[in-house]
Amino acid sequence: MVMVRILQRIMNEPELGKLVVPIVPDEARTFGMDAMFRKFGIYSRVGQTYAPEDSEVVLYYREAVDGQLIEEGITEAGAMSSFIAAGTAYATHGVNTIPFFLFYSMFGFQRIGDLIWQNADSRGRGFLIGATAGRTTLAGEGLQHQDGHSHLLASVVPTLRAYDPAFSYEIAIIVQDGLRRMYSDGEPCFYYLTVANEAYTMPALPDGVEDGIRRGLYRLRAASIDGDRPRINLFGSGSILREVLAAQVLLAARGIAADVWSVTNYSELRRDAMAVERWNMLHPLEAPRVAYLNQVLGSEPAPVVAASDYMRIVADQISHYVPSEMICLGTDGFGRSDTRAALRRFFEVDAAAVTVAAMHQLARAGQLANAAVQEAIDDLGIDPDQVDPATA
Repeated sequence: MVMVRILQRIMNEPELGKLVVPIVPDEARTFGMDAMFRKFGIYSRVGQTYAPEDSEVVLYYREAVDGQLIEEGITEAGAMSSFIAAGTAYATHGVNTIPFFLFYSMFGFQRIGDLIWQNADSRGRGFLIGATAGRTTLAGEGLQHQDGHSHLLASVVPTLRAYDPAFSYEIAIIVQDGLRRMYSDGEPCFYYLTVANEAYTMPALPDGVEDGIRRGLYRLRAASIDGDRPRINLFGSGSILREVLAAQVLLAARGIAADVWSVTNYSELRRDAMAVERWNMLHPLEAPRVAYLNQVLGSEPAPVVAASDYMRIVADQISHYVPSEMICLGTDGFGRSDTRAALRRFFEVDAAAVTVAAMHQLARAGQLANAAVQEAIDDLGIDPDQVDPATA
């Protein structure tokens, strides 16, 4: 809903709006795009040639020769081809059209990854929106729609900036940054945003976090307890960030101070750290540079637990560069049909799992007794003998 409202706001701008090319292969109503039918219309070179079944409702399905929305039908390859055409129009036609391609995230990189690579190879621009994203957010859909790996596949495309935002202000800042970089600065890159379908309260924009959102990491909520306490850093992304925030409360009740960080982009953090590492290696006589990740965490940070709705390897991209021990929690394995709460417990990315992982980290560091970890496992109802979800 947030993404579509931002898209509509951009399309309503007199100058910028006419350059936007919304593209969807299917499920436009599922994504809340039906409000666009009447005002902007669905492009058809022959116009409306039939009476749609929903013609009696306000937001009826309206096709027009001057329609702006491109609805390709059930062909992700066709929709991506339209995205490439619009994303490269600045070079082929001298027109900076701005494509927004909305699709079920499971049907993007997995299904049309070669065309996404072709867009990068063609120096295409635009926004890919992986909707209903994540392994545990689309409850009841099982293998068909539950995406836990698109961010891993996205990480291999050199000019792609892949974000997993949790809140509306993060989405807004990322889209604004993309418009600036691609269409104001002329950078040959494109963006991938995963957006889920889970309804929860959207907080206000905190002060001073804009740069961190763009670069991939910012501290969302400092520890609620002070003093000489065991300390841990909790990294969260997308809808699982709320589980991490809940874990902060559970840890505080056990006398553990946890800082919560929102990680919007693991691959950008990795790219920045790799570039700094390379520069330092090739300039041994100059003062070493410091990667953004290390700047914000400090030289002696607390251990880290990272949790997302994606495979563990997505967060593990930065473990080499984190100057402390890091445990990554994720949704390795196949999807399955169940409630969100049950899926997150099964994949061990809920608040209880984050809490136990944090306490385990502190016990390994000698800051907590193993008995305290066992007590948390018992209190939080975690089954230590559950089948490993990565093998199920």
